[in-house]
Amino acid sequence: MEKIINLDNVSEHNAANNHKTLHPLVSVLDYSKASPRDWGDADTIRFQHSLYSIILKDVKCGDLKYGRNYYDYQAGTLVFIAPNQFTIIDNPKVIYQPMGYGLVFHPDLIRGTSLAKNIQEYNFFSYQSNEALHLSDDERLMILDIFAKIEFELKQPIDKHSKKLIANNIELFLNYCQRFYDRQFITRDIAHKGILEKFEELLNSYFTSDKPQTVGLPSVAYFADELNLSANYFGDLIKRETGQSAKDYIQNKTIEVAKNTIFESDKTVNEIAYQLGFKYPQHFTRLFKQKVGATPNEFRNLN
Repeated sequence: MEKIINLDNVSEHNAANNHKTLHPLVSVLDYSKASPRDWGDADTIRFQHSLYSIILKDVKCGDLKYGRNYYDYQAGTLVFIAPNQFTIIDNPKVIYQPMGYGLVFHPDLIRGTSLAKNIQEYNFFSYQSNEALHLSDDERLMILDIFAKIEFELKQPIDKHSKKLIANNIELFLNYCQRFYDRQFITRDIAHKGILEKFEELLNSYFTSDKPQTVGLPSVAYFADELNLSANYFGDLIKRETGQSAKDYIQNKTIEVAKNTIFESDKTVNEIAYQLGFKYPQHFTRLFKQKVGATPNEFRNLN
C-alpha cells in the first residue's frame, strides 16, 4: 500500500513537523521536534514536493528513492529536492523519531534575486542528480551555522532587507554545497575511475550490438541509467575525469567508430550513418565535418 503526502507550502510543512511558521515562504526545521513517524501499514511513502527542500537526516528511515533511482543515502547526508518532483521511501520503519535538520523554501522566495538566475547551476537539485552529499564533521558544522543565520533572520520582523538577506544566505549555503560536492568527487576518485572504465566498456559494446539500429544514437541518459547514476551527476563525473562533457565524449567515440568503418568497409555514407544510429544521414555528415574538418567522403578520399 502506498501513502501519498503532498508538501505544497511552508506552513503545511511546518505543521507536519511541529514548527511555528515565521515566514510564509521559507523555514528552517529541527526534525527532532517532530512527532514520531508512524506510517501504519504503508509499504511505500510518496512525497509530492512543491518546494525546494534540503534535508540533513540523522536517522535512517528506509530506502529513499528520488525519481526512478535510489539515493546514495545514509544517516548524516544531505538530500536536495526540487519543486514538482517526488521522493519515495521504500520499506519505512513502522515508528521512528525523525532526527536532523532541513531547509525548505518556495520558488517565490527567490524571484527577482541573483539566486533565481543561478538556481539551475546547482545540478544537485535536479531530479537526475540522485547522489547524496556526504558531509565531513567540519562541513556539517558549516551547514548548521548557515541554517542558524537563516533562522536568526526569520525571527526578525520582516522588512525590505529580509528577502535579500535570506536569499543571500541560501545562495551562500548552496555555493558551499557545490564545493563539498567537488571534494566528494575527489575522495571518490577510485570508485569514479571504475565508473569511467565501465562507461567505456558500455560505449564499445553499444556499437557492436544492434542498439544503434533499435535504440538510435547513444545518449548521456542511456549510459547514466545503465550505471545507476543520474544524468547530471554522471555528466559532472565524466567532465571531471576526462575534461569533456559526456555528450562530447560520446560524440567523439561515435566519430572514431565512423572513421574505422570508413576505412574498413566500402559502405556508403548513408549506410554508415544508419549503422551508427543516425536517423538522417545529413546529421551524420554535419557532425563528422564539425569534428574532423572534412565530410566522410572527403575523409575517405584523403586517406
